[in-house]
Amino acid sequence: MNFKTKVIQIVNKIPFGKVTTYGTVAIMAGLPRGARFVGGVLHFNIDASPWHRVINRHGFISTKCLDHPKALQKALLEQENVAVSRDFMVNLQKYGWFG
Repeated sequence: MNFKTKVIQIVNKIPFGKVTTYGTVAIMAGLPRGARFVGGVLHFNIDASPWHRVINRHGFISTKCLDHPKALQKALLEQENVAVSRDFMVNLQKYGWFG
């Protein structure tokens, strides 16, 4: 199974109302230090998974994509009752899922 397929499968396992990090997904997919690759996979496969449940290791919504902006990711997470601060931070202690 290739990395892209693994990433999509892992992201699809993130429970409703939870988030995880790009790095966690990369490790679970067998490519430690592959967090940026996870971001690329999600960017180009936006309809294949709940991409909005993946944030950076500090709990920050870090997307810079104009097609899928921070405000959209924040809104999608809030629809799942995930609290997101005005500065786009999520409490990983409370909402984190790490497989």
